[in-house]
Amino acid sequence: MIPMTMLSGYRSNRIVQLMDESAEARGADWLKDSLQQAVMLELATLPPYLCAMWSIKDQDDDVCEEIKRIVFDEMSHLGLAGNLLTTIGGVPRLAGAGTVPAYPGPLPGGVRPQLTVFLSGLTKESLELFSQIEEPEEPVVADVVATPSIGAFYTAILDALRDNADLVRGTRQLTRDMSGHGAGNSIVAINSLEDAEAAIDVIKEQGEGTTASPENPFPGEAGELAHFYAFREILHGRKLIKVSTDPVRWDFLGDEIPMPPAFPMATVPAGGWGASGTAGPDPATQTLIDAGNQAYSHMLRCLEEAWQAEAAADGRRLLGKAVRHMFELQEPAQSLMSRELPDGSGRTYGPEFRYVDL
Repeated sequence: MIPMTMLSGYRSNRIVQLMDESAEARGADWLKDSLQQAVMLELATLPPYLCAMWSIKDQDDDVCEEIKRIVFDEMSHLGLAGNLLTTIGGVPRLAGAGTVPAYPGPLPGGVRPQLTVFLSGLTKESLELFSQIEEPEEPVVADVVATPSIGAFYTAILDALRDNADLVRGTRQLTRDMSGHGAGNSIVAINSLEDAEAAIDVIKEQGEGTTASPENPFPGEAGELAHFYAFREILHGRKLIKVSTDPVRWDFLGDEIPMPPAFPMATVPAGGWGASGTAGPDPATQTLIDAGNQAYSHMLRCLEEAWQAEAAADGRRLLGKAVRHMFELQEPAQSLMSRELPDGSGRTYGPEFRYVDL
């Protein structure tokens, strides 16, 4: 048995190891470890999606609105994953150097091991990455090759929860209404196995859809697609439509989706902009980079403290602060995206999303 003192943060192949455990070994410790990894997985998607969204010059563009919807869904998924962990007596760990995902790098836990997740502006390459992150095991369109998915990991968690239903006790639950942001779900308390089942269904099917349809079963608005298919639409530049009913077949043959003009944010190098071996940022640019990292770190600390709060009101207050800190990142992020790198490439800076001690 792995000591609980070791079960924190982000380890490169931990989910793969957890999935190899026998069903008999999947008790309380297994669930706490797995749900901590799930929290890290949900967190890992936010920085790349935010960079792509903020790089779009017209923030009212339809593509920007679609990515914004996905961002708010992912925020709610992070909240639900944290509630799944606390309801069984765990404590989410979100702050600290070496705990949070680093970019470029793998997804937490070793899922989708072929992927290197990076931060850049909106490009065909970033959209391909996003859709592979969200890819289901059995997509209803055959333009990708499926590999073991995040959804399969959540299915294993749900099976273990069903075998250990007595662990679900409703402790330290955070709640937040996300409906005003276009999200198809809110952060809700998980007080029973039925609540846990519903939360996992939302996380899986908003990201991947179902095996029968690409549509989001939990939409904020009618007709929304699951995240995987929404990203594929933007990548293909066409709406996904049903082209046959017998057999049912979908294809990207609908209305055109123009790629919006975006700031040419370069891929953030390992270790940040000052660690690439080239000329570092000028002082004004470094100030913006630091402001973004500080806002991100404040966000993570507030989230961690929210799930540790004894009083529900304190938890909600800290959760609200965390959301505000995330959006405080937008101004320095977009300012960085308008500043060219000193290498003459015409590419620009962008936020690093690095944790810093405060």
